[in-house]
Amino acid sequence: MPASRLSSNDTRHLPISGPSMWGVASALAAALPLSVLIGLAWLAAQPDAPVWGHLIANVLPQQAATTALLMLGVGALTAFIGTLGAWIVTFYPIPLRRLIGWSLLLPLAMPTYLMAYSYGDFLDQAGPLYQLWQSVLPASAYPDFRSLTGAVILLSLALYPYVYISARTAFVQQSAVMIEAGRTLGLTPLACFLRIGLPLARPAIIVGVALVLMECMNDIGAVEFLGVNTLTLGVYDTWVVRGNLAGAAQLALTLLAFMALLLALERSQRGDSAHYQRQGRRRNLPDFQCGRAMLYAMSGFCLLPIALGFILPVFLLLAHLPDASWPAGLTRAALHSVALAAVAAVLAAALAIVLAFAARNGGATRRALTRIAALGYAVPGTVLALGIMTVLAFLAEASLGWLVLSGSAVALVIVYVVRFLSLSFGTLEAGYTQIAPGLDMAARSLGANLNATLTRVHIPLLRAPLVTAMLLVFVDVMKELPATLILRPFDFETLATGVYTYASLGQMEDAALPALIILAVGLLPVILGVGVMERLRRR
Repeated sequence: MPASRLSSNDTRHLPISGPSMWGVASALAAALPLSVLIGLAWLAAQPDAPVWGHLIANVLPQQAATTALLMLGVGALTAFIGTLGAWIVTFYPIPLRRLIGWSLLLPLAMPTYLMAYSYGDFLDQAGPLYQLWQSVLPASAYPDFRSLTGAVILLSLALYPYVYISARTAFVQQSAVMIEAGRTLGLTPLACFLRIGLPLARPAIIVGVALVLMECMNDIGAVEFLGVNTLTLGVYDTWVVRGNLAGAAQLALTLLAFMALLLALERSQRGDSAHYQRQGRRRNLPDFQCGRAMLYAMSGFCLLPIALGFILPVFLLLAHLPDASWPAGLTRAALHSVALAAVAAVLAAALAIVLAFAARNGGATRRALTRIAALGYAVPGTVLALGIMTVLAFLAEASLGWLVLSGSAVALVIVYVVRFLSLSFGTLEAGYTQIAPGLDMAARSLGANLNATLTRVHIPLLRAPLVTAMLLVFVDVMKELPATLILRPFDFETLATGVYTYASLGQMEDAALPALIILAVGLLPVILGVGVMERLRRR
């Protein structure tokens, strides 16, 4: 295309020939998650431990059914809470509207296992709620929170912000003209929600629900504590407790089939449709009016998940502090967590910017490789740990064991980078959409090659997305439990594994301090999300 016909407003990214290192980097990054799948398939096919018959007859049906029911319940409940809460906050002048708007994000800082552990003593039959129940109602009617129903409720209270933030963003960006047109044609607020707001926001809601289900399938601490036997827990028990690697690999492949089905369903429901709204985007969205009693009821509906998903768990953890002491090894565990999170955040951000830059300046093949490299988040931590351990064992047998050791901190960093690379990549890819292709063309016309364009033009403009990407990965690594439990070196604790160990032994007094540290760190992305919401609201 002649240069005279290109403008700085052209949003097309033209492939630019350059050093092959970008293609090699994309291929190596894509090889990381693919090596996990190959390693699992190789391990599952080993002839020395044919346990698939036993698993499919006695283990798999129950675990698969439990996993499916858990995902169905959590997906439905989080979609209801997150979508309805986002609609209310966006379109109704409820009391405490602004406070509720950002407070609905607070449970995002609460890892699922902390939610389960904090409620453990409170809801158990030795807790205060049971004593109150006995004084009013028959003890036999007391519900057992260590059940599938309890897991659905507790996981939903911790995970609904994924749906809320996606739905809220979609509702805020909807056209005021369309809502006003619907009202002019006689649609009630409920009809506007069902016929305008919900259909337009459906792709964003489906993305949020898909993230919830990925987190649900990755969970191991909460479901084990609540006695819910899922496929993820089955992989962990088969490997660590029974010492059967082949059986764990076979269960892991089944879990991956679940995840592939989820991703295919998400893509089919989202489809290729797009809704472009060019008018009314800069106008304030209209507020629906209703009675004062209804507005207070809506506020109560929004405040309930905030109270149950954040305020009460934090209060229950703080209640253990008067009896708590500084646990032995807490300082070392905190240093381990911070060091691992910092290294993984820097590496993931560096690899993500390489992938985003390669995708921007490459053809279809290179863009496909970057998409494959970002699939790690869809793979549960236990499955990633098992696959990477298999690959590292193969490297050790090939006399390359000096590079990486399966029971070392290096293996943990590799798992973290593979799993959370998609967070960094998505953030930087979104940042690249704000850089006009005309800047690349200007740099090329001034004699800058690809490397100079990246270092002197793109990176200075991507400072905010880079910091955001590193922050997101840092926080998620601090909270990560399943892969850390499996791959950590001997006598190597992090804050997450420390909380897991103390809670498993019933020592919540010792678990309170590391749990609150994790919770405090987890508030960082919530603060970031609040800033995003405020910018959207002002626009």
